[in-house]
Amino acid sequence: MKIAQICPRYFPDIGGVETHVKEISERLAKAGHDVEVITTDPTGKLNKRDTINGVKIIRFRSFAPGNAYYFAPQIYFYLKKHNYDVIHAHSYHALPALFAALGKRKRRFVFTPHYHRSGHTAFRNLLHKPYRFLGNIIFSRADTIICVSEYEKKLVESDFRVQGKTVKIPNGINFKEFEHLKRHQKKDEEKILLYVGRLEEYKGVQYIIQSLPELRDFRLRVVGKGPYEEELHEMAKDLGVSERVEWLKNLSRRELLECYASSDVFLMLSSHEAYGITVAEALAAGTPCVVAKGSALEEFVDGKNCVGIENPVTVKKVIKVIETLQKLEINEGEWNSGRLKGIVDWNDISVRIEKLYKDIEIIIQNK
Repeated sequence: MKIAQICPRYFPDIGGVETHVKEISERLAKAGHDVEVITTDPTGKLNKRDTINGVKIIRFRSFAPGNAYYFAPQIYFYLKKHNYDVIHAHSYHALPALFAALGKRKRRFVFTPHYHRSGHTAFRNLLHKPYRFLGNIIFSRADTIICVSEYEKKLVESDFRVQGKTVKIPNGINFKEFEHLKRHQKKDEEKILLYVGRLEEYKGVQYIIQSLPELRDFRLRVVGKGPYEEELHEMAKDLGVSERVEWLKNLSRRELLECYASSDVFLMLSSHEAYGITVAEALAAGTPCVVAKGSALEEFVDGKNCVGIENPVTVKKVIKVIETLQKLEINEGEWNSGRLKGIVDWNDISVRIEKLYKDIEIIIQNK
């Protein structure tokens, strides 16, 4: 099959959608399919055409105010000129999926919305209601809608007319990366808190920084970059905890895995998540997790390996749950599949998506 994957951003950019598209695209290419990722580059600094691990990448310059929307109508015109068996668009919260839907024609069209229901800032949330009209176009043209969690599936089915179209196929992890990853035994008394992800206000990193004055035995590692970074730096400085915060970015995959394995607690206090790949990876590394309830992150909560904080998240709640988590008896030995209930390998995910592509063709032929 010739497959087009449409997404707002792609590697070397990082994030949940970027990881999802990269993992399935490379596996589909390895399985013998002709895979093109059609994406955008607001900076204009990346190669317009590239090939990484067998996947062809086409990047169009986009207009992305506040790192949002990624307006690139060139995607529509490109799809009109080229033939594909399947067009698979990703992310409801950016415009490339709309241009993919408009360029569908008679081809199979799959949509993975990574849907959060609301915007991530007050302004973007204000625009979310009128944007619903455009969102309806994408959902109406999709032959199948893949949701990455039960939480997301319920939101989509509640907000749009998608009866009979939705299917749950979660994000995954690469089990082989974690099978021989060992937890680091630290000799000193200082413990490490870890956050991995984009630095945006809705991700809740500020609550971790604000808790540090009371958590004197802990340091914080922040892995990622984003528009909220400068404000977080200023916050740490004002609270007098700058020396206890380590800012990391552009890590290799091996370095990131080492961060997971050497941390005592992983935190993801985001208010909007359709899944939570970094939480799954932290659990696979044997690191206890703390997440905010009220999104798909809640599906990881088991009260032991992963503990949830009720919304609204506050500094007092963060401090209390970290102190409670440290008192629990958690097996911090080698990789343990028992803590990975419901977490699936990317190899299995790509096989399920490949089968879905083929099944859509059969359904269309029988209409």
